[in-house]
Amino acid sequence: MPRLASGESGAAAHVSTFAALRQRNYRLYFSGAVISNIGTWMQRIAQDWLVLELTNSPFAVGITMALQFLPLMLLGLYGGVVADRYPKRRLLITTQSAMGLLAAALAAFTLTGTVTVWHVYGIAFLLGLVTVVDNPARQIFVNEMVPASLVRNAVSLNSGSFQIARLVGPAVAGVLIAAVGSGWAFALNAASFGATIGALALMNPALLQKVPRAARQPGQIREGLRYVRARPHLLWLIVLVFFIGTFGFNFAIILSAYAKITFHSGAELYGWLNTALAIGSLSGALLAARRTTVRLGFLFAVSGAFSVSMIVLAFIGWIPLFMVVVVPCGLLAIGFNAMANATVQLSTDAAVRGRVMSLFMLVLAGGTPIGGPLIGGVADLWGAPVALIVSGVICLVATAVCAWLAARQAGIRVHLDLHRGADRRLILVHREEA
Repeated sequence: MPRLASGESGAAAHVSTFAALRQRNYRLYFSGAVISNIGTWMQRIAQDWLVLELTNSPFAVGITMALQFLPLMLLGLYGGVVADRYPKRRLLITTQSAMGLLAAALAAFTLTGTVTVWHVYGIAFLLGLVTVVDNPARQIFVNEMVPASLVRNAVSLNSGSFQIARLVGPAVAGVLIAAVGSGWAFALNAASFGATIGALALMNPALLQKVPRAARQPGQIREGLRYVRARPHLLWLIVLVFFIGTFGFNFAIILSAYAKITFHSGAELYGWLNTALAIGSLSGALLAARRTTVRLGFLFAVSGAFSVSMIVLAFIGWIPLFMVVVVPCGLLAIGFNAMANATVQLSTDAAVRGRVMSLFMLVLAGGTPIGGPLIGGVADLWGAPVALIVSGVICLVATAVCAWLAARQAGIRVHLDLHRGADRRLILVHREEA
């Protein structure tokens, strides 16, 4: 009986967790990304805490996040067109340089004591503009660094490098902020972009996989949207990613509010809460890296489990237990994100991949201008635990609805396989074959 595997067929297979690192260009990229991502996480923590210190409002933290992601929501699809049309390596050198300069500017404002919340808002918005091009270019550049058989592994390792940084960056940032203030965290982040730029410059262009570039022509954005709309397994997965990204990935708001308001503590606890989240996130990324195929039903199940984990977390008021339960929450969040990202890339033709991935990143992060202020406002009015419950319930309902619609449009129904043996599980089957 056939099973739907998000555009792939056959049973899930596994590869070595670090298989993609055997590719020289990818190894260079991964090394540079780890260093740069540590700096990025230091800046995220320092930026959120700086805004909270300047305003004493989780809502203001939500506004900062909204401004950083607003350009992505407005212009994200155009970034995909640029990524499909121009050499990705050159684009990334340009975008990473611009991000480094913006981090240096924020460091200068903070270290000179002239920083205001409006400075933070402005730089957050400019970072968002650069991200419009950087995000899709970074996502699809994986396809040039490794062969197709290792794309899912490389995507998951990229997520893993981000989570390694998430382990180190928040803890370092928390100590650094407490010792010398936020400015030095911004300065170190500015310097860290040199690692990624250096790695990109040292790559051997001859070893990059040949990927066709889109020609300049009208209607390219509409072409990408039509491509997704015609494929239900892509369409409803991307819709679900929107709800998870908008209402589920607001940890900066939730954890800062928990640290300062719910637990009446400081930046160090905020850093450690992020580190606990990162332990789970790294585990999720590494587990995802071992899979070569992922069933669509499995993705929906992981999303549902993540939603439930947020609701459970809201009822925990003891700091040590809260930190323990944050770990599986991070595992499920990043496991879902990494597997969804790779599934969309591998299910998409190379000629439109940049536009489809720009749509993916748009819905993943572009909903933050909606979700950030909303969840921050709920935390302001009724507290961080209520904000967590609201987030979890919205994500859980979205998961159930998207799973049902994906199955309905694709002519799939849920079937419980109760045959004897180890293969007992819920599977998706075509109605006419049931």
